[in-house]
Amino acid sequence: MYRTITERLEAWKLNKNRKLLILLGARQVGKTWVMQDFGKKYYKNVAYIN
Repeated sequence: MYRTITERLEAWKLNKNRKLLILLGARQVGKTWVMQDFGKKYYKNVAYIN
């Protein structure tokens, strides 16, 4: 599934001076899903802590 936030996450990843990433938003909008999907696509290891 394509989400526009993915483009912003890619830009964050490519930035040399990137800082901590905090994803805020309303309940039930897909924050966890988008972060897990982004992690699987762009990183070898992903840890999900709830």
